[in-house]
Amino acid sequence: MGVSIKGRTSRGWRTAGAALSAMLSVALTIHPVSALTPAPAVPALERSARRYIMKAYVPVLIITLIASVCGAQTPITNKLLAVPAAAPDTWLTYHLAHPGPDKAIPADPNCAIFYKGRYHLHYIYQSNGFSFAHVSSTDMVHWKWHPTVLTPPKTGHGMFSGTAFLTKEGRPAIIYHGWGSGRIQIAFALDDDLNKWSKPITVEPRTADGKPAKMLHWDPDCWVMGDTYYALGGGGNPTLAKSKDLKKWEFLGELFHPDFPKDLGVAKGEDTSCANMFRIGNKWMLLCISHGLGARYYLGDFKDEKYLPDHHALLNWARWDFFAPESLLTPDGRRVMWAWCTPWVDERQKVGRKKNFDALLNGKLQPGIQSLPRELSLPEDGVLHIKPLRELEQLRSDKKQEKRIKVKSDTAYILKGIAGDTMELEITFEAPTSNEFGIKVLCAKDGSGGFSISSGKTKETLTVDYIDPPFKLKEGEDLTLRIFIDKSMIEVFANDRQAAVAWHEYDPNNLHVSLFTKGGDLKVKAVTSWKMNSIYTKAASEQ
Repeated sequence: MGVSIKGRTSRGWRTAGAALSAMLSVALTIHPVSALTPAPAVPALERSARRYIMKAYVPVLIITLIASVCGAQTPITNKLLAVPAAAPDTWLTYHLAHPGPDKAIPADPNCAIFYKGRYHLHYIYQSNGFSFAHVSSTDMVHWKWHPTVLTPPKTGHGMFSGTAFLTKEGRPAIIYHGWGSGRIQIAFALDDDLNKWSKPITVEPRTADGKPAKMLHWDPDCWVMGDTYYALGGGGNPTLAKSKDLKKWEFLGELFHPDFPKDLGVAKGEDTSCANMFRIGNKWMLLCISHGLGARYYLGDFKDEKYLPDHHALLNWARWDFFAPESLLTPDGRRVMWAWCTPWVDERQKVGRKKNFDALLNGKLQPGIQSLPRELSLPEDGVLHIKPLRELEQLRSDKKQEKRIKVKSDTAYILKGIAGDTMELEITFEAPTSNEFGIKVLCAKDGSGGFSISSGKTKETLTVDYIDPPFKLKEGEDLTLRIFIDKSMIEVFANDRQAAVAWHEYDPNNLHVSLFTKGGDLKVKAVTSWKMNSIYTKAASEQ
């Protein structure tokens, strides 16, 4: 519903001006320098954040303000998002993505939880300011959109990064950054469908002597240990607080332990945003981002009510190809995560990209794309396992297979009858003897062009076209790749211990698959393909 501004009193506009001033003040001090933040790290982050906010978010803040001021006197229609009947042929078919018409940059997944038979996920989009779109599913594959109810006209602030959790009484709750409020907020579900929420309450940690904590009120997470709630405040040098009732919070200072290892490959003060802390195997995992590096994670444990990591790794290797992760726990004990994936280029991205995909943002792809759901596990060997969600297999159809393929050194082999741009491929290379071998997808019928994925017996990376995630085969180990092609978005999983997302512009006539090897012959045990059916069907939307 449109918002009328006729007949506003001068007092109303004075109130609006004061509110706008306050919101801009919050925006421009989103990363304030505090005693907890190392001097060298924060000024650059603060300057970058300010430039970014002025450039991208201040117009949205103004919209949020007007919506909030006017919305107090104007009924709000709950917006129900839906996929258009005639979607462009270039749109992704089996990735969850924002259908429009509003923008979804950013489109961080947030507040994911399983409750009473359904998986719920929220993501940021821009409608009356920063709002949470809400989708739910019975299988994490087919989704339906709920009415948008977590929106500035109703909450009094924008909806920004956060997580969902169950209270000790079993009630769904969300904790998030209230954009424009300058504070972390908590709200509680009032119905089983998560369509109604309580008025948000503010998280205000205090020190032992009762003073307000000096901290960044930014990108929070909340979890339960024993009978105590712990809440993380993100940013540079994240902080920690605890509570028994979610109302009174005791400030515990920095999240990271003073013994933070110096050899983790990342500074203690690195930006820790979009944080998500959970137990996995015999460790605690901190899933997060740095705005400069993208998605990443720590593994470690708690010591003296501080988090002491012993391992750190990246989940992203170019721009924001894989960004803003979020996860939930399934009823059968699986940890499942998503991430916002975008070709968008932003000045804060420290890790460049060898290719430019601006054309994909120009209507070829939906906005607000989420990665395929990934299952995370940590076996006894301490190596994180990353697998595609097993429920994705229900989308398979039209199975094709070639077995026992031999490829001569420095030649290419075009697969027979296996081609397409909406398919899953599973290929097992016999323990290699060549220096470089791999597969090309979306290539011409002669094997030229295309998107290349390669490894080698001495390589320490898996080359996924323009990125090189760390990956090394063990002596005598086969390489099994699962490759998900969804138009211009490609996801690759290698031996269940590495995964990557990348983009590719292609000619719709070039849908072939080719195998290649350099410096030695290659044996392929099997290549299996499946056409992947669309998740955007009428039956799926009625789940």
